Amino acid sequence: MAEKTQVGREVLPIPDRPYLGHVTYDAKDPNTSFPPIEPLLPPEGAPNVLVVLLDDVGFGAASAFGGPASTPTAERLQRNGLSYNRFHTTALCAPTRAALLSGRNHHSVGMGLITETATAAPGSSGVRPNTKAALPMTLKLNGYSTAQFGKCHEVPPWQSSPVGPFDAWPTGGGGFEHFYGFIGGENNQFYPALYDGFSP
Repeated sequence: MAEKTQVGREVLPIPDRPYLGHVTYDAKDPNTSFPPIEPLLPPEGAPNVLVVLLDDVGFGAASAFGGPASTPTAERLQRNGLSYNRFHTTALCAPTRAALLSGRNHHSVGMGLITETATAAPGSSGVRPNTKAALPMTLKLNGYSTAQFGKCHEVPPWQSSPVGPFDAWPTGGGGFEHFYGFIGGENNQFYPALYDGFSP
């Protein structure tokens, strides 16, 4: 079996690899030979990544962090994974989510406020700048499969209609290949307005 080509991941998106071999213009030419197309996959030994964000729950509420609420599944995930114990929360769901999914200060990604109260003020527009790639996009560009389930609440209200634009939607510019959940900050528990990607 041929050895797989090493993929340089210093620059994202990963640049296309130029073909440097002999180019022929006739498929029947006996010298026509091209290497197989290799799918982009995470590097060997790369971990699975699961980000869990629970809205309106204190940092120490779950038993996984010593709190009174029994969360045996979270404890099991914690034992077999990595836990951050100094995460900066913002006391608001959308800014906290934006900070968690970007690894940056919430103002620097345009989410100084919840999306419904966005203004034109710097850091409060509800629109993530193109220069601030989110974690799912970085993972996707490295060959990971990405998905988001549940509440999004990172789409400005003027972009949350079923006709778009979809730039800020999870499966638009958010870096997720699949999304199933709701876009706004709240939803009806009995008749929820759910989306599968862009489809209601």
